[in-house]
Amino acid sequence: MGQSAEFGKFLKIMRARLSPEDAGAQENSGARRVPGLRREEVARLSGVSTDYYTRLEQGRNIHPSKAVLDSVARALRLDAGEQAHMMDLLEHCASSAGSAGLAQNAVQKVRPALRQLLDAVGDVPAMVLGRRADVLAGNRMAHLLFTDFASLPAPERNLTRWIILDPLAGALFRDWKTVAAEAVGALRMDVGRHPNDPQTNQLVGELAVHSEHFRQWWAGHRVATRSAGTVRLHHPVVGDLELNFETLSLPDDPDQLLRIYSARAGSPSSDALTLLNFGDVSAQVPEPEPARGEDS
Repeated sequence: MGQSAEFGKFLKIMRARLSPEDAGAQENSGARRVPGLRREEVARLSGVSTDYYTRLEQGRNIHPSKAVLDSVARALRLDAGEQAHMMDLLEHCASSAGSAGLAQNAVQKVRPALRQLLDAVGDVPAMVLGRRADVLAGNRMAHLLFTDFASLPAPERNLTRWIILDPLAGALFRDWKTVAAEAVGALRMDVGRHPNDPQTNQLVGELAVHSEHFRQWWAGHRVATRSAGTVRLHHPVVGDLELNFETLSLPDDPDQLLRIYSARAGSPSSDALTLLNFGDVSAQVPEPEPARGEDS
């Protein structure tokens, strides 16, 4: 599917999730055959003609102004991440075909100084994420907390893939569905910025084949841009942890992110990280139960 068609499909799905009351449109009498607002209602709220908005949803070769796009975003009640994704889809319409080969051959590399930084913050888990959440590097604590991504085959060194498909991740994240859905939303944002990337298409296909949750989230066009927050874990060695995470964009490479996890000083989670760092964690980790995310 072309990127312009993806743009139109995104608008249609965003329209379908709204009720007339949600968007301030007056409900007409009679039952609606499909959920959400009608095209003419979004057009009216956006201040454009129904024909013009229809062409937007059809992915026709038109060039809406920023003012029109802002009006459509307000009418559809898009949040900041969704509006950014909408703009990405439109911006990359023309360049998507020509960039596919470059994206396929691009190799992401981590600067030596950045690897040095990972080791310098060795008391807390830290990793460098690249395109589509590929794990490009991680320190020893990230390995102990999550998994040793460096030991996996290259196509499997992906945080989103690990979260969704690995039973260890399903048992580790106490709020697995929330974490996994946000990972899918971040992948959707990446697709908007880098359309027609073969590696991304392969990843999406693999996840769609093996995860019903992924298929549902992907079909909903959810996007996610949360760069900081809290994650709750149940580690098989040190038990429950509640960690804060910060995700920092690297100025020299906007496609690389530095993610660092930390615990509040003096908290049980801080003690658990210390135990993970200095304790005897060489014992065999128990076999995980089936990933609860796919069974719940």
